Amino acid sequence: MESIYKIVWTKEANVNLDQIISYLEKEWTVKEIKNFFVKLEKAITLLTARPLLFRATNKSKQIHRCVLTRQVSIYYKIVNETIVILSIFDNRQNPSKQKH
Repeated sequence: MESIYKIVWTKEANVNLDQIISYLEKEWTVKEIKNFFVKLEKAITLLTARPLLFRATNKSKQIHRCVLTRQVSIYYKIVNETIVILSIFDNRQNPSKQKH
């Protein structure tokens, strides 16, 4: 897949990712952490090639949701030729904490 979009991570998305990594390091094995990163890398590659593949959220047609795993979703928007990663949400959290 050829990538035409570039990726930009918001501060919130970086904080979310750091929290998920911390959780994985405490609760899971190195193999499972690697699997998470493989899935994340595949999802990012797919987003850069086909950003409209994933549905818009109910709250906003500009914000899309990519389900990375059963537990984690990536929320992003498309701005010109840039994919802005808004947050990485742990689906097990209270849905009211979800901003997107």
